[in-house]
Amino acid sequence: MTSFTVNGQPVHYRLDPETPLLWALRDASNLTGTKYGCGAGWCGACTVHVDGRPVKSCLLPIGRLEGSFVTTIEGLSSDRSHPIQQAWVAESVPQCGYCQSGMIMAAAALLARNPSPTDADVDAAIDNICRCGTYPRIREAIRRAARAKAGAEPLSAAPPPGIDPADAAREVPALRPPPPR
Repeated sequence: MTSFTVNGQPVHYRLDPETPLLWALRDASNLTGTKYGCGAGWCGACTVHVDGRPVKSCLLPIGRLEGSFVTTIEGLSSDRSHPIQQAWVAESVPQCGYCQSGMIMAAAALLARNPSPTDADVDAAIDNICRCGTYPRIREAIRRAARAKAGAEPLSAAPPPGIDPADAAREVPALRPPPPR
């Protein structure tokens, strides 16, 4: 059994210690915000924080995480109020949206260690792939979040339309066929 903390909650996985963290999070913990992209650590769709550092969860076996602290996109903020999440919406970064959780996690880690990154810092720190090519908006969102964190710019974007964060992981009942007439 492997034990560590995910989004502030202790977890005990009874999975093979070689199971990638990505699959433990998605399949065993139902934290589906972390996405499978390439399975080889190239695209970054699966980025989460382990002890505050961004890691590609598709490459990291859970057996190496004993006692660690893992944060997923669901744990970054329960109400989407983290400055990078707010800036992401304000700058209309998402297009297809698939890379977004990994990209946001990489950006949040960057801002935690460098509160005022240059474009070169952003390019060096974030190697995630956005297949839609929204890199200029990503850089602007990171700059905007940095300004907001520094108190230089107010930032308040409405959460994206759709599922309420509190409802994101609830089970949806199966559809039943209508009764016969």
